[in-house]
Amino acid sequence: MARALAPATSTGRLGSALSGMRYGSGDPTTRLRPGWFARATLTPEGPGTVVVEWTSGTVRTAGYGPGGDWLVAQVPAMCGALDPGHEFTDAHPVVMAAQRNHPHLRLGASGSVYHELLPTVLGQRITAGEAVRQWHRLVWRLGEPAPGPVAGLRLPPVPERLEEHPAWWFHPLGIEAKRAEALRVVGRHGRRILALDRPDAATAGALLRLLPGVGAWTVGSVLSIALGDPDAFALGDFHLKHQVVHAFTGRARGTDEEMLGLLAPYAGQRGRVVRLLQADGHRPPKFGPRQRVLPMSGW
Repeated sequence: MARALAPATSTGRLGSALSGMRYGSGDPTTRLRPGWFARATLTPEGPGTVVVEWTSGTVRTAGYGPGGDWLVAQVPAMCGALDPGHEFTDAHPVVMAAQRNHPHLRLGASGSVYHELLPTVLGQRITAGEAVRQWHRLVWRLGEPAPGPVAGLRLPPVPERLEEHPAWWFHPLGIEAKRAEALRVVGRHGRRILALDRPDAATAGALLRLLPGVGAWTVGSVLSIALGDPDAFALGDFHLKHQVVHAFTGRARGTDEEMLGLLAPYAGQRGRVVRLLQADGHRPPKFGPRQRVLPMSGW
């Protein structure tokens, strides 16, 4: 099936819009290479796989499995074609410069709240590299082969597989009891989360906040990727506060409170501002040597 893109969305930028839905280059659920994207996930209609290929001005899609049609219908949102964008006027010079440099930035929405929640829970309080490795191990251990022709592609674990394992079972994967219990909570309520069919951010956010072990950082990260919420960002992230404060003030370090104050004038579009700053390459200086990370399973 071929789809025309919205005028504001260029096929040359699709890889950037879709890359946020892949957790590490070896993500068993999601593949991305120039001009081609594939993802296997669980939808309100069942498991499915979508394959997206793009050339100049045209996106071709194919869906497989019970959830394939649902995923094909989600492709324009995934590619950012449904994001109307936002034009900032009289904003801070750093925001105006980022907007000039990235006028076509659009926020993609995977539509898969449950899928994004799992690797995000794994990312709580650990390094990104460890979270990626743990996500890959979890999918290979508990996920099933995905429908469709993409060899080796796997579905994320169904809720029942998460809930049926005690917390100690996750320890050899590097997942300690606190995050393991959060995964089990997601499994316990997973069918309700999966039943959310393209919800708005307020509805999805209210449900996620009811889950023990799911806080502001997790909710903001999930809503940003799953729903393309322009106001969502990872409040409480170790690095993000420094990144935003440095971009606005030039200071190397900051706090969450300072970040919230700097982003307050952009209420409703705070996540978009964060994305623009990141796309424009704003990074605070680093201090001290890198510390070797010892996987928890090796303690």
